[in-house]
Amino acid sequence: MNAYTKKPWLAQYRPGTPTEIIPEHPHALAMFKAALANAPDQTLIYYFSKALSTREIDRLSDAFAGALLAQGLRRGDRVAAYLQNVPQFIIAMLGTWKAGGIMVSVNPMLRHKEVALILNDSGSRMLVTLESLFHEVAAAVLPETKVEHVFTTSELDFLDGERPALLNNSHRQSCPGATDLVQAMQAFADHVVAPLEIACSDVALLTYTSGTTGPPKGAMNTHANIVYNTQVYRAWMDLSSRDVILGVAPLFHVTGLIAQTTTSFLLPCAQILYYRFDPATTAELIERYGATFVVASITVFIALMNNEDAKRRNFSTLKKVYSGGAPVAPATVAAFKQQFGAYIHNIYGMTETTSPTHAVPLGGDAPVDPNTGALAVGVPVCGAVVHIVDDEGNAVPVGEVGELVSGGPMVVPGYWQKPEETAKCFEARGIHTGDVGFMDEHGWFYIVDRKKDLIIASGYKVWPREVEDVLYTHPAIRECAVVGVADAYRGESVKAFVSLKADAAATPAEIIEFCKDRMAAYKRPREIELVDELPKTASGKIMRRELRK
Repeated sequence: MNAYTKKPWLAQYRPGTPTEIIPEHPHALAMFKAALANAPDQTLIYYFSKALSTREIDRLSDAFAGALLAQGLRRGDRVAAYLQNVPQFIIAMLGTWKAGGIMVSVNPMLRHKEVALILNDSGSRMLVTLESLFHEVAAAVLPETKVEHVFTTSELDFLDGERPALLNNSHRQSCPGATDLVQAMQAFADHVVAPLEIACSDVALLTYTSGTTGPPKGAMNTHANIVYNTQVYRAWMDLSSRDVILGVAPLFHVTGLIAQTTTSFLLPCAQILYYRFDPATTAELIERYGATFVVASITVFIALMNNEDAKRRNFSTLKKVYSGGAPVAPATVAAFKQQFGAYIHNIYGMTETTSPTHAVPLGGDAPVDPNTGALAVGVPVCGAVVHIVDDEGNAVPVGEVGELVSGGPMVVPGYWQKPEETAKCFEARGIHTGDVGFMDEHGWFYIVDRKKDLIIASGYKVWPREVEDVLYTHPAIRECAVVGVADAYRGESVKAFVSLKADAAATPAEIIEFCKDRMAAYKRPREIELVDELPKTASGKIMRRELRK
């Protein structure tokens, strides 16, 4: 049976003529306001054992909006959130929208240089961050940025009752020069936000991605983009207010923001948050709250399969399971289904497409390409129009490999203050994804390679040049090149080939240690291979393809 016909609204699906969704809300904040009006006592967030209702989140985000306005936030100003998966992220996002600002999501794994780059590129005037990240990173980089005011908070805020084991090592820290977020919200507890006109074309989020062409770029996710793909999730995954979303995807990432958070507004339903991924904690909360829906990197599912505590838990409610961000092996899908009874559906998208452009229809099994062994990433979701083109931009025949160009209402208008990069990557048909693949005769899409040298480790994109730039600061390194290598757990991991300067010495372990404080963990080389010389072309360019071999 064709998987497309398993849902009534998918029955008319044909490749190239996708079903459209008519947006029912003018902007992302309106989705939350509708939830407030219709279900004020609905739990929107479970944070360990704490439950926060729509009404409570509305009150807290009103208060935060008041605090922002008191600090002089103007319409269109950027507020950066440098946080883990805590309720404060969602409160800050809603408060920023209510005050007329744009939320900038910052990966909490990023370190000094990386954080400063995003704060400066976005021109963020306000920063919300964890106390620990303030001391580890933010305080040192703030003088280099345009940030005028900082709100700090803790993962220990919003707990209810006993401290969970995952937070046993957490402790409160004083942050000189910053305002405590909870105290700020208490000070503005009676603040009522005046209604604000928001256009669907207004930018709601700046989500940063290294993409395939260089340094991080801020994708301008508009309110229209968010509303559209939030409704795609509801329709495609057959979600309702009866569902419970496992919030394992990072909130700084577009998947966490759309698949989890704004989807919870739209339904409305609860999202489970718990600071950061831990397999035992994840398994316990799936069972406690009866999680039904999740989108996660394949490494999450592998970790659950290999965790003794998870093996003892009841996952019977978890039926709507999706994975994206890294290649998914058919063997892993089969093993997870055998162990937990749930089929992992593939999903594919980009930061620039506000989450998915392709997904396996719920209840359908993705085919495996007999030639490459690749599992199909799905079919275009409603509204997505996908072209596969050659190097000249011409459409290629069915079954032929080319670059995917994704278009539709989910595609952002461009990159923040980067007109040249926007012109290079976007065209009338959509965005050039940099991924190469093909469509079979039944409309299934397969990704078989990446056009550039992009590495995807545990669902995160790693640009080799960024890692190489750090390695080149090591005093003993003469030349280096970074490639992605197959990794059964992470999908890919980062490997560096290094040649040392004459009379210099360094071990692979020392070089890996050198990288620890200089880049996010997922970007660090997991393996260093010392070589006398790196392979080069006649013009002296290092040949990564030879290193991959």
